[in-house]
Amino acid sequence: MPSAAAASASASDHATFFGHPRGLGLLFGVEMWERFSYYGMRALLVLYLVNGLHWSDRDAANLYGSYTALVYAVQIFGGSLADRWLGTQRSLVIGGSIIAAGHFALAIPVPSTLYLGLGLIVAGTGLFKPNVSTMVGQLYSPTDARRDAGFTIFYMGINIGATIAPLVTGYLAERVGWHWGFGAAGVGMVFGLALFMWGRGRYLAGIGARSAATVAREGGPVIDESATRRVVALLVLFAFVAVFWMAYDQAGSSVNLFTDRHVDRRFGGFVAPTSWFQSVQAAAVLMLAPVFAALWIALARRRREPSTPAKMVYGLGFVAASFVLLAAAGGLGDAGAPVSPWWIIAAYVVQVFGEMCLSPVGLSYVTKVAPVRYASLIMAAWFLAVGVGDKIGGMLAATAPAMPAGRYFTLIGVIVLVAALLLASFVPWLKRQTDRSKEAGVGG
Repeated sequence: MPSAAAASASASDHATFFGHPRGLGLLFGVEMWERFSYYGMRALLVLYLVNGLHWSDRDAANLYGSYTALVYAVQIFGGSLADRWLGTQRSLVIGGSIIAAGHFALAIPVPSTLYLGLGLIVAGTGLFKPNVSTMVGQLYSPTDARRDAGFTIFYMGINIGATIAPLVTGYLAERVGWHWGFGAAGVGMVFGLALFMWGRGRYLAGIGARSAATVAREGGPVIDESATRRVVALLVLFAFVAVFWMAYDQAGSSVNLFTDRHVDRRFGGFVAPTSWFQSVQAAAVLMLAPVFAALWIALARRRREPSTPAKMVYGLGFVAASFVLLAAAGGLGDAGAPVSPWWIIAAYVVQVFGEMCLSPVGLSYVTKVAPVRYASLIMAAWFLAVGVGDKIGGMLAATAPAMPAGRYFTLIGVIVLVAALLLASFVPWLKRQTDRSKEAGVGG
């Protein structure tokens, strides 16, 4: 049956945001600014460590991998705190405040604030990130056909922020001073926090205030056999999510440094900052998200929509294909030839085809399949998988200087292709384990 939060959302759904609950519009804007702050800083981190603090590639890649992994890993604690005590709305306010403090610590032009700033961002994101996605899921009943499309629209908000951020923070950092870029990221988080405080009473009434204690008062088992099967299936799926992000987030480490050193970034008389290439993926998402949102709805109407696990196989396949392009570009760079920026741009766009098949639909899948009592915790486990992938990716990127770029990118592509084939073999089992059609109140 629909949750109380979803029922509340439906009741207040007379005015909509592109045919979706109005709360989606608010969360769209809040997440846009939070991701502005995250991706604005992430685009600078490795370049700042290598070019600003003169770290080695290996040390910079290891720190990058550890930082991005921790950003996602701590969300398991943030999700648990929200489920048990704080509720998702309160977690967002506390987390956003800590994130802003972290960016402003990085903006202080003293190298010793590096670890303080990163630590604060990690802690704040742990409270913020899993709970905003959980609230999006709470806007819809379990059988609402708009759910996947709603998450795809929400994903556009993420990528508007991720598109604009490197252009702003990257220009300030590489043309004015590194700490100006970090400061701009902090301002973005403040904007997102202010927007949430302004709109939560208007558009999220009854959404995000639930805790485990509230769920317990509603009765029902903590976790039954069906829920156990679904959780196990999600955990298996999360292993493949880790492989996807291990490869995808090479953009911020190995591909970022390759672009800085080997790609011809001249456009006429203008030399583009390296960090600007970090906007390509997000800009491609903005162009492709409406297409994929419409595609899933159209296929669903014809009863031809692939299952979420099948979509994720396609996602891994596209990312594997992107590394064919990167391997070709790496070969040119290894030979000492100037590399056209279109190799990097094309690879990033192909990766986004994969992202559209895996990330927004995966977020939707978690909110639909996970037991209600542990919704934020399971969402945090999704992000933990992203963090594990980022850490492994950072460790692999640390080995990149020891081999030709073409060989390194080929290695990553092969790993992802093997994962895609393995996931394809798991699809029937995953569909059986997550089938909720026989549960009370849940349609087929």
